[in-house]
Amino acid sequence: MSGIIEPPARGLLKIGVSPDVITVVGCVGASAAALWFLPRGQFALALIVIGAFAISDLLDGTMARMRGTSGPWGNFLDATLDRVTDGAVFAGLVMYGMRVDLPWVVSGALFAVVTGQVVSYAKARAEAVGATANVGIAERAERLMITGAGVLLAAFGLALALPAALWLVGALGVITVVQRILHVRGQLRA
Repeated sequence: MSGIIEPPARGLLKIGVSPDVITVVGCVGASAAALWFLPRGQFALALIVIGAFAISDLLDGTMARMRGTSGPWGNFLDATLDRVTDGAVFAGLVMYGMRVDLPWVVSGALFAVVTGQVVSYAKARAEAVGATANVGIAERAERLMITGAGVLLAAFGLALALPAALWLVGALGVITVVQRILHVRGQLRA
């Protein structure tokens, strides 16, 4: 993968683009696409555009490493804007579900976004108290892949795939939160 990402990363650095700019552009582009295409039910187009902007997640880190500036600031910015993008994706799905009167999509998207945010928060709070919480059945990548699969199947006419994927993501988020709580409890009691 580095053979694909490094040349554009090098080129962007050469013309003076910073990794932070790539992080922000990726967030804004993916969020705008999610909030524009998903509510309209334009799922295939949403996946293509969001996927194109998701490349920034690989590009910004590569650029920072090449530049020798990877560190806490970039990690903070990236993680924070990832939550914004996640929120936009699920908000777009909530708006879609409301527009076409699919309460299982609305409730599933809300369930998924809340549990996803708590998964992230549990990790941040663990680090704040001197523990780690890099455990769990469903990290961000897994949750987004399942959501993406549900959106893709819905694009091909399998309507039940979307609410099923969203409810699965929510349930896996609950399991992940419990795993992180138990993991941190074990560390802090030791």
